[in-house]
Amino acid sequence: MNFDNTTLVLVGLIFIWTGFVRTGLGFGGAALGLPLMLLIGGSPVYWLPIIGIHLLFFSSLTLFRSLKQVDWSYLRHSLLWIIPPTLIGVAGLLSLPDDVIIVFIYSITIFYAITWIFNTKITSHSPWVDKLLLILGGYIAGTSLTGAPLIVAVYMRYVAKECLRNTLFVLWFILVSIKMSTFIMVGVSIDWLFSLYLIPVAAIGHVLGTRVHQKITNNDQVFKQWVGGALFIISSFGLLKLFLS
Repeated sequence: MNFDNTTLVLVGLIFIWTGFVRTGLGFGGAALGLPLMLLIGGSPVYWLPIIGIHLLFFSSLTLFRSLKQVDWSYLRHSLLWIIPPTLIGVAGLLSLPDDVIIVFIYSITIFYAITWIFNTKITSHSPWVDKLLLILGGYIAGTSLTGAPLIVAVYMRYVAKECLRNTLFVLWFILVSIKMSTFIMVGVSIDWLFSLYLIPVAAIGHVLGTRVHQKITNNDQVFKQWVGGALFIISSFGLLKLFLS
């Protein structure tokens, strides 16, 4: 895609934001960044490979010295429920019209925003609800990489806090690898050069997120309420813009 200078600045700010969220919270970079990217222009299939490349790169950096702090046992168990719906979600992303996927992304984002605004946590208290959330999270991750909040709700029950972020990073790495491999196999056009140009920009957010990770996790309720309010407005505007176009 061809962007003017103003749009390039906005794209840069969005990718700083996604890098910040990804390392600050340990999840949510795509969920909190993709709605903004879609407002600028382009299709989900254009932006998702770029997000995927960045996630693979930065999660590798984060995990380089932290693989011992990964709950491999629960990760293997959960993948049995996550990977099949993820593959179905990727198939939907590649076969459904862009407008349908965009409405889906904005609708999911509005749902997350409402839960954050009202501090309503997505929780589970039974094994079958755990499995349902993992399946739904896997499908949404396959479609739009925005299934993290559902999956995290389950992981928080079974993974120790000190291992949670790194275990999630390994999970995102696996899911994005599957997604990127599928993109390449079916011949999706990937803007590799633009993706590489944006890595140093996203690195600014990555470093900032790493430095304030503990502060965010200690005050995540306030952080999520403010972000939820902004996401609700942005996604509602995006839906309105789509329906009026």
